[in-house]
Amino acid sequence: MAAVTRTETAEATRQALVRAASELLDQGGPDAVTLRAVGARAGVSRGAPYGHFENKGHLLAQLAINAWSSLADDVEHLRANLESTSDIRLERAVLALIDVARRRPHRYALMFSAPADTPAALKAAGRLEGVFLALVADVVGESDAPRYGALLMSSAHGIAGMELSGHLAKDTWRVSVEQLVHMLIDAIRHGIPAARDSP
Repeated sequence: MAAVTRTETAEATRQALVRAASELLDQGGPDAVTLRAVGARAGVSRGAPYGHFENKGHLLAQLAINAWSSLADDVEHLRANLESTSDIRLERAVLALIDVARRRPHRYALMFSAPADTPAALKAAGRLEGVFLALVADVVGESDAPRYGALLMSSAHGIAGMELSGHLAKDTWRVSVEQLVHMLIDAIRHGIPAARDSP
């Protein structure tokens, strides 16, 4: 049996800390994520978290990066599924983003509130944007993909926010989240007149 190196041990500790922080975030939001609480949950020494993360902000940024990366993985798998049509793949990608907000609202909020000016955060968010834009381009073409992509991303964010806050009650609006997303993709697929007429 091969001996575990110090590098492997350090990486295992870091992963345990990130897992613990992710669980605390899901349960109690950012306020529940302290380096001390994360270390205790991960079962490591009190000083161990400080050896891996400069501060709480650094740890939360890592959680946001992981969330962007995980969603990018999911969207890449959706795009690779050539058994479905391009508009269905795009619809599922938009719903995947909304699903993060539904299942892990604190993580979703962190994704859009964590500073995006660090290289790692820019890379993680950029990777998702790239694969998402590729899906949009599959439906509307490359030249129109950026503006339609922005429309879809901002719409998904608004839909998720309204649903989480309770302002998207089906009794009031008589439409489900899934129906809204389908309507958006259908409108884009057929070309929204205002978008066609704009400069």
